[in-house]
Amino acid sequence: MTHQALYTVILAITIAGFAFDQWINYLNTTTLSPILPEALKGFYDETTYSRQQEYERVNYRFGLVSDSLSFLMILAMLLLGGFSWVDSIVRTFTASAIGQAIFFFGILAFASDLLSIPLDIYHTFVIEEKFGFNKTTPSTFVLDKLKGWLLMASIGGGILALIVFIYEKSGSWFWVLAWISISLFTLFISYFYTTLLVPVFNKLTPLPAGELRDAIERVAERAGFDLRDISIMDGSKRSSRGNAYFSGFGRKKSIVLFDTLVNEHGVDELSAVLAHEIGHYKKKHVLKGLVSGILQTGVLLFVMSLLLRSPLPALALGASVPSFHLAVIAFGILYSPVSMVLGMLLNAMSRKHEYEADRFAVVLSKPGSLQEALKKLSVKNLSKLNPHPWYVFIHYSHPTLLQRIAAIVHSENTLKLQ
Repeated sequence: MTHQALYTVILAITIAGFAFDQWINYLNTTTLSPILPEALKGFYDETTYSRQQEYERVNYRFGLVSDSLSFLMILAMLLLGGFSWVDSIVRTFTASAIGQAIFFFGILAFASDLLSIPLDIYHTFVIEEKFGFNKTTPSTFVLDKLKGWLLMASIGGGILALIVFIYEKSGSWFWVLAWISISLFTLFISYFYTTLLVPVFNKLTPLPAGELRDAIERVAERAGFDLRDISIMDGSKRSSRGNAYFSGFGRKKSIVLFDTLVNEHGVDELSAVLAHEIGHYKKKHVLKGLVSGILQTGVLLFVMSLLLRSPLPALALGASVPSFHLAVIAFGILYSPVSMVLGMLLNAMSRKHEYEADRFAVVLSKPGSLQEALKKLSVKNLSKLNPHPWYVFIHYSHPTLLQRIAAIVHSENTLKLQ
């Protein structure tokens, strides 16, 4: 293959990927209707349903503008030789491959983030504000940006430097050693996520003794789950949305509840939500997710290693000197269709895991409590209850609310018969 042919393939994948994404996004709007569907009665009232539909329309238009601007920037970089231009700039700073890669990706990431700031501000302080979700202050917004840049420079730059160093020194063993390094880092972050990263942006406080903690501990005991760390996170400093998540493994298992979730739900509902999160651990979903992610990284690095030594990526992007960073850019675009397919498979596995965690929670919680918690969360967040099936298949890591409710009702009825 010539570099001109590779350039054409890169350009075609970029254009086709954008077109496909917009088509799927448009399909998802075809289920919009001013009339409350019969299947959704009992979830939304007429007023809330109308507000949800408007929220979806506004976000679709915003997403179309945002995605189009991102696409046009990438297209301009490809058509006008922007990547080779940035490459030529970083080569004036340093002759080190590690330094060149850090400067190259640092410039691209920083420029991209700067250009996205007006859109982020509009989405946060106009759209989210209009629909009652935003709790972020301007100072919190600025601090989040600064902290994000600091983490990107320190952690991202450190990992990138290590990967390039391995590439320079290891030859054909590159993908294996890089895979081991990234896998160890992934395990480290998974283990210490709540301890090290979450406190950078949010305050965590132990769930105090009382009715809720007693109820959660009873659920954990019934599940045979050694739960030592239950924390409340100040999610309300940024948004009114509620959530809960499980992180870590081994001795670092922890469950985090958003304060907005605690404030909006009763003890039985929260116990059911926690039973669901415990279900993910007991069903080994956390382990399966880690393993599948690590395997996917190994496949990606192996395929990428086949392209790294070739001069074609640099030539295709308009440069004359081969480099690690230009090869990674070319590979990222070429690999995107594969990544999309793998993402759909992982989403399908994740949706299966959600059903399993729901069934686990049904056994441990009071009848109807998990249903009620999910309904309240969905209505509070103005979630779409009737997305297009193709959009769900491609993008959803969770089943839709109606699908989950139907499965929960089935599980509860089956449990009654036993």
